[in-house]
Amino acid sequence: MISHTPMLLEDRRAAWQLPHRPPVRIRKRPSPRGSLALRRLAAGEAIVPAEGNRSPVYQSAKRVCDLVGALALLALLSPILVATFLVLLVTTRGRPIFRQQRLGHCGRPFAMYKFRTMVLDAAARQHEVPNEKDGPIFKNRRDPRITRIGRFLRSASIDELPQLFNVLAGQMSLVGPRPPVAKEVAQYKPWQRRRLAVKPGLTCLWQVSGRCEIGFEDWVRMDLWYLENQGFWTDLKLLLKTPGSVLSRRGAY
Repeated sequence: MISHTPMLLEDRRAAWQLPHRPPVRIRKRPSPRGSLALRRLAAGEAIVPAEGNRSPVYQSAKRVCDLVGALALLALLSPILVATFLVLLVTTRGRPIFRQQRLGHCGRPFAMYKFRTMVLDAAARQHEVPNEKDGPIFKNRRDPRITRIGRFLRSASIDELPQLFNVLAGQMSLVGPRPPVAKEVAQYKPWQRRRLAVKPGLTCLWQVSGRCEIGFEDWVRMDLWYLENQGFWTDLKLLLKTPGSVLSRRGAY
């Protein structure tokens, strides 16, 4: 919005004598709370307080379930993990694992792992690909940077399996909102940052409801629903729905 500095009556009368000045563009300053959150984000600190089910019994039981579940899945899926690793080791010039900094519980950064599904220079080529999603997230159904093998890994959700090691490390949970990247969170509205108030996970309501077919704001509202309904039965229901969602491949790209 362009605004001119208001002038007093005597100033207006003499205005014709003054040199012309270009209009001043006034920038809207962020709120103090938003500025503080962005400073904490840049410093790698917590940007939101912890929420969700804070019961010590639930938190302890959830951690035990995460450990047991992650170990069981790693053992069960080890042939797929090993085969995928070996194929990508050859096709990616020895760089089968993609490591990316994501924001976890309360917005604290951690290194998240995935099987590589894009070409090695994907980040440098992002400007070549149009974004098909709303909000700060970036998605393109036919992204040319995704390799042929990577497209299959994404549709089958195999690319996410290395995050079981993030679960073992306590950085993620089996159930929880997906961890975003910092540049996305920097564009969040204050109410959207609340999705960081619980530990991120492999699956949540968004994953079993259509994933990339869902708009960003509805995605955030689903994560906030989980935050407000977090508990044993909620986690169990979401875990039971996840295999069917993965096999359907709905919204996975």
